[in-house]
Amino acid sequence: MSDDFNMSMRKFLKQVGVTSQQAIEKAMREGAVAGQSVPVKAVITIPELGLTHEVSGTITAPEAGQE
Repeated sequence: MSDDFNMSMRKFLKQVGVTSQQAIEKAMREGAVAGQSVPVKAVITIPELGLTHEVSGTITAPEAGQE
């Protein structure tokens, strides 16, 4: 793949990672119980290519005082 393609993909994935982490941390601060585990799913779609990619997992809120 071309350097332009690799750079644009890395830039997009970095933006996804950074903004997603910020949103998750804010939501956890506002609504999670200390030590609570919650399921999480990320979905990336590219309609023009017929792509839907899902990643699922679990995130555990920090214990009280460990933020």
